Amino acid sequence: MNKHPIWKHVEENAERLRTLSDKIWAVPETCYGEHKSASLHIAELDAQGFRVESGAADIPTAVIGEAGEGGPVIGFLGEYDALAELSQVADIAEQQSLKKGGNGHGCGHNMLGAAAMLAAIALKNWLEETGTAGRVRYYGCPAEEGGSAKSFMVKSGAFDDCDIAITWHPGSIATVVTGSSLAAARVDFKFFGKASHASASPHLGRSALDAVELMNVGINYMREHMSDQARIHYAYIDAGGISPNVVPAYANARYVVREPTVKETMKLIDRVANVAKGAALMTETEMKWSLFTISSELIANSPLCDTMEKNLHMLGAPDFSEVDIAYAKQFQNTLEKNDITASYSMLGLGVQPEKVLANFLPPMGHKSCDLPASTDVGDVSWVVPTVQLWGG
Repeated sequence: MNKHPIWKHVEENAERLRTLSDKIWAVPETCYGEHKSASLHIAELDAQGFRVESGAADIPTAVIGEAGEGGPVIGFLGEYDALAELSQVADIAEQQSLKKGGNGHGCGHNMLGAAAMLAAIALKNWLEETGTAGRVRYYGCPAEEGGSAKSFMVKSGAFDDCDIAITWHPGSIATVVTGSSLAAARVDFKFFGKASHASASPHLGRSALDAVELMNVGINYMREHMSDQARIHYAYIDAGGISPNVVPAYANARYVVREPTVKETMKLIDRVANVAKGAALMTETEMKWSLFTISSELIANSPLCDTMEKNLHMLGAPDFSEVDIAYAKQFQNTLEKNDITASYSMLGLGVQPEKVLANFLPPMGHKSCDLPASTDVGDVSWVVPTVQLWGG
């Protein structure tokens, strides 16, 4: 296969960007706290000759790098946020934290930003080499995991003049995302009660923790009466302290509410809030709720998806060595059959249990399922034609 000349620029810079990915892995930072990660991306953009805007969209850890003049604005979306409590020693197929309770890159965002930047660099250099008009823009987007930073970047106008947005996400099987995703909202439910001694004067107390627990029970009963696509999950942000002999006066639960569309999500939030009001009424506490973030469902752009799929098949399936397969087998052995099946079913593909690594591509014209997950890339797709690769 004769590769397009742009691949020369990919190969020339690949090692630098692999190094960047490793550096991001070593400093895992979460939800708007990605200061070191953003600085590393800024340094590479500077070194590559991009015009850099730090603190983009008034977000301290958001970055925009641009190069070129005239022509269309081609955007590449990168991410570099980590996940809480996923600290992990590299290169071992067992759970072993580098730091107890520390952050870690369990979703591959250390690679996501670095590879997206590599694509931006290669296109920039090819445009310069050929004298082709066009502006290449790298969007360094923080807080995809829970903070929906792209939603705020969209609202700030950061994408107003962007003509196309290209992105990807690490995954088990290389394919183009042609389906939608779930819209998602994060909502805090705070309960305010009255502290009291739990033994000497329990009748004087009003437990905020009781209210949260009753809310959770009510939500579980409500699950029978939601759509099959809806998802509701929660975490205790503050369970009221660690003293069981004190009636907790304050508790906070953060909920994630998902439906196929933003409109449906907002309706479901209203139902969740009614359950919370009922829990407050039962416990004689006060409840306040606030919408923390919301992400729209993804709109796949069919012409862009078709073009990306054509190019993916032109490049061909990943070529793995025997060393790669043996290495991956160590990790596959830690998975159950259902774990492997889920990777195929999520993309609407038949299971190939004999495969250790996906050295194949779905057939041309394959349409992926709607993703049972959410992403703030969805907000970008509402204002800019957007295309996304899964796998890599």
